[in-house]
Amino acid sequence: MNSIETVAVIGLGYIGLPTAAILATNGLKVTGVDINPKTVDAVNRGEVPFVEPDLSVHVTGAVGQGRLSASTETPVADAFIVAVPTPFKADKSADLTFIEAAARSIAPNLRGGELVILESTSPPGATQYLADYLGELRPDLGGPRQPLFAHCPERVLPGRVMIELVTNDRIVGGVTPEAAQKAKELYEVFCQGDIHLTDAVTAEMAKLVENSYRDVNIAFANELSMISDRLGIDVWELISLANHHPRVHILQPGPGVGGHCIAVDPWFIVDAVPESARIIRMAREVNDSKPSWVVEKVIATASAIEHPTIVVLGLTFKANIDDLRESPAVQILTDLVRRLEGAEFLVVEPHIEQLPKSLAEYRNVRLEGLRAAIEAADVVVQLVDHDDFRAMTGRDLDGRLFINTRGPEPIDGDRSDVNTSRRA
Repeated sequence: MNSIETVAVIGLGYIGLPTAAILATNGLKVTGVDINPKTVDAVNRGEVPFVEPDLSVHVTGAVGQGRLSASTETPVADAFIVAVPTPFKADKSADLTFIEAAARSIAPNLRGGELVILESTSPPGATQYLADYLGELRPDLGGPRQPLFAHCPERVLPGRVMIELVTNDRIVGGVTPEAAQKAKELYEVFCQGDIHLTDAVTAEMAKLVENSYRDVNIAFANELSMISDRLGIDVWELISLANHHPRVHILQPGPGVGGHCIAVDPWFIVDAVPESARIIRMAREVNDSKPSWVVEKVIATASAIEHPTIVVLGLTFKANIDDLRESPAVQILTDLVRRLEGAEFLVVEPHIEQLPKSLAEYRNVRLEGLRAAIEAADVVVQLVDHDDFRAMTGRDLDGRLFINTRGPEPIDGDRSDVNTSRRA
C-alpha cells in the first residue's frame, strides 16, 4: 500500500508534466518543478505548454482541485521524480549535468528515507551515480535515514502519453529491493499494467534496448531505400512484397530517426561497451546518414530550376505532434537552406506557430498554409506524414516535383495524377 502523500516532479517536459498530472489526479499532492518560469506560470494557470492529447484535462482538473502546482524551487516531499533531459555530448557520451542539477535542488530538502526516482532515460549506472552524488551532498543521511533510489523509465508514445502512462506495463529497478518495492507502490497509484521489478542497471538497460531494437529495424528499412534507389527499385513495393512472407515484417523507411529516445538511447549502449555494440553503432550511423541522403535527392531534383520554391511538408520528428527534438526534418531543411541560397522555402507545419531559432534567422524560409504553399511550389518534399497532408490528392500536386520520404501513399488519390514523382 502506498504511503507516499507528497511528490515533487523535477522537470515539466513531455514526460514530467504528464507524470505529475496523473499522480495528482489520482489523489497525491504534487509539485512540478521547472527552471523555466513560463512553464511554471502556464501550469499554475492550468495550461499545458505543449501539445499532448488529454493532458490539458488532467492538468486543469488537478490544478483546480489544488493537488497540482508548479514552482521554480524544489519543495520538501515524500518522493522525488527526476524527469530531466539526458542528451549526449559531442563524443556521443551521456551528459548527466541536468541530473546533477536536479540532485542539487533535491539535496537541501531531504529529511531522511525519501524515495528518489530517476525517470530520465539514462545510461547504465546513472541511478547509482545519482545516489552517490546525493550521498556526497548529504553525507549526514546514512544508515536508516538514507534515501531510497530507483529507476522507472517511461515507455510511452507521444500523442498517446496519457493513455499509455496508465495502460502500459512498467519496469521498476531499485538500487535496493526495498527501493524497488517502494517505487512500485507509488506507480500502482495510477498504473494498470503489470509492474516488473528488477535492479536499477537492468531497468536502465531495458529502456535502451527497447529503443535500440527499433533503431536497428528502422536502419534496415532505411538502408534498403538507399540500395533500392541505386538499383532503380520501388522500395515501397519491395517491402510490401517481402512482408507477405509469414515471418517477415520490414518497417517503412523515412528521412531519418528523430525524437529524444530512438535517436539518442542507442549511443548510451555504444558508449558503455563500445567494443561489443557493433550492430547498434552501425544502425545509428545508417539512420544518422539518411537526412544527408535526402538533402542530396532534393538538390538534384531542384537543380534544373533557377530559383525554385521548395515546399517542405512537416518539421516534427513524427506525425501529429509538435515535438521538434532531434527531428531529421529540421536537419534536412537547415542543410537545404544553407546549400540552396537562391531557393525560397515554404514550411507547412500545422503543429507549431513559429519556426525554430535555427531556421527563423533565414529570410527565405517561412511558415505557410498547406494550400497556398502547394500553389506556389516547384518542388514538394514530404518529411512528416501528418494527417493534415492526407487530405490532399494527386491533382493538387499536378506539375510539381514531388519527393516522398514517408511511405507509398502518404497523399490520397491517384498517383498517376502526379506528373513527376521521386521517392526517397
